[in-house]
Amino acid sequence: ARVEDKEQMREIVELATKFLICGTLEADVPYERVAHIRQKNRRLGLGIMAMHEWLLQRGSGYEVTDDLHDWLGIYKTVSRKTADEFADSLSISRPVKVRAIAPTGTIGILAGPTTTGIEPIYATAFKRRYLKNKRWHYQYVVDAAADSIIEQTGCDPESIDTALSMSHDPERRIKFQADVQDYVDHSISSTCNLPAWGSETNNEDRVEEFSGIVAKYAPRLRGMTFYADGSRGGQPLTAVPYGMAVSELGNEYEESLENIDPCRDGVCGI
Repeated sequence: ARVEDKEQMREIVELATKFLICGTLEADVPYERVAHIRQKNRRLGLGIMAMHEWLLQRGSGYEVTDDLHDWLGIYKTVSRKTADEFADSLSISRPVKVRAIAPTGTIGILAGPTTTGIEPIYATAFKRRYLKNKRWHYQYVVDAAADSIIEQTGCDPESIDTALSMSHDPERRIKFQADVQDYVDHSISSTCNLPAWGSETNNEDRVEEFSGIVAKYAPRLRGMTFYADGSRGGQPLTAVPYGMAVSELGNEYEESLENIDPCRDGVCGI
């Protein structure tokens, strides 16, 4: 999202690929067998992040647009060409794989904040629960990446696609990952959020339909993770309206114990 144009994109991809190849020559390994495998395969993991912010800057929803296809094409072709040519110039084995997309949670915070990996914004605003002095407290929080994007673009917070708003239409998330996977030779780490089990859009009557959606895109995927809202006890984040969170910023509350079900949905937190 900070890359200004396609020419700069090409330059960054080339430099980053060379940097990673140098890492296969200089980085320490725990024992000799690892060094042998690295020398043979030389797998790189050139990543990418802030895709959702990039789309929002251009007024697009969460989808791989024609323009994004072009940019991902640069990511794919330049990284592969650079990896092969630079490895040949150093008289080392060519990398068998070059690109991977990781969650980049901490890096996303340091770099912006910005959206992480291919993940959409989780929610523009949410209630965050945490333990303090052995008691549950909570605050209302505006997502830092969303706040930055809203300030930069002036977009309506309620119009932003989020992981939770799209949870009722999971095909959009699955298709996005499949479309990006076409440009990635390693795997992509991404979690598709779903509504709570037993809700209108996630229940026994929807299982066959959902299975069909997954099967439709499975041949183009290298893995997929799903998480239904509330399926783990003590879930720390719950989406709330953006305006409500803005009005409550900075306030801290202690959660009443009688309002907490530690074994919600049959799974107890630790």
